[in-house]
Amino acid sequence: MKNNIRFELSFKNISQLNDKLNFCKLNNINNINIPCKGLIKKDLFNSTIKYISKNHNEFNVIYHYSLYHQYSKNKEKSYQQFLDFVKSSQTNVNYEILLVSGSNKKKNFDSIDALSYLKKEKNLKVKLGIAYNPYLKKYYKISSERERFERKISTGLINSIWFQYGTDIKVLQNEVTYLKNVAKEENLNLFGSLFIPSKQFIARFKFRPWKEVYISEKYLNALENFFDFTKDLVSFYKEHNITPVIESDFSSSEKLVSVYSFLENER
Repeated sequence: MKNNIRFELSFKNISQLNDKLNFCKLNNINNINIPCKGLIKKDLFNSTIKYISKNHNEFNVIYHYSLYHQYSKNKEKSYQQFLDFVKSSQTNVNYEILLVSGSNKKKNFDSIDALSYLKKEKNLKVKLGIAYNPYLKKYYKISSERERFERKISTGLINSIWFQYGTDIKVLQNEVTYLKNVAKEENLNLFGSLFIPSKQFIARFKFRPWKEVYISEKYLNALENFFDFTKDLVSFYKEHNITPVIESDFSSSEKLVSVYSFLENER
């Protein structure tokens, strides 16, 4: 599993990005994800793509493209920018795309809309990743996630599913089973978000919980319980051939050792 995992990079500017990329090189980390959120959007997002393509083409990169954060003036212009980005991925073998609507979906321009437009494009052969939140129905009373998934997969443009983080493995199991049944004719790659628990992570989440991310109070109130859950989640990912995506900061030797210890000592 250690050789297959992916690492999501967080940075404030190109200089910081370069430092983290060099750390990855020194530690033989080749699979990286570039999110599209916070400061990493618009100019910095575009500059990041250019910088990595020019200076660090040894990496296997997956760019998260947020239709919310990359939105520009109107949906027509925003779609054209997205289409240009998708076309550029066809000529750059070193990166792929994870399409997300964003934390606040734009009216009439979310991932379903963008995929339906893409499907109508001629001579466009592309495969995209899509996000899936298994916890919406049970914990947030949002029942549309399965319907949205079926509409996305029906476009024939999807090659990977990216599971949102959460701490209910039974719910995750049910949704993984459902997705595999619906998409049994598709050859889909599965990815799952993974955070390494720490006191700092818990404090930050308690202070400002993330939208539609479910973490049980049992784990927020006891770090040892959080450690045990994380080991169980890693084991679940391994059993179901789900590639972990490390979203915690890993850019020091100490932090990287902590990441690998969880991956090597799953239950």
